[in-house]
Amino acid sequence: MATSFRPLHDRVVVERIEAEQKTAGGIIIPDTAKEKPQEGKVLAVGPGARDESGKLVPLDVKVGDRVLFGKWSGTEVKIDGKDLLIMKESDIMGIVG
Repeated sequence: MATSFRPLHDRVVVERIEAEQKTAGGIIIPDTAKEKPQEGKVLAVGPGARDESGKLVPLDVKVGDRVLFGKWSGTEVKIDGKDLLIMKESDIMGIVG
């Protein structure tokens, strides 16, 4: 990520990966009917959260991972002209492939 933004604690910066513009049958989906993608690429991760004893627990996701997240997960922000999401690691459902 070419910015000086660094997420804190267990937060992750994700860039949405655009979904396919056509259906399997070849029908083109207009922009107005498309849903926001629920898949993205991790651009930055925080150092982790602290457990009850104060020990730092690192995150399971790392920069470059492709992840799936909930439809309403995260906070949309614009950093360096890019539309990004900042979310807690717990909002991520899993890592793709």
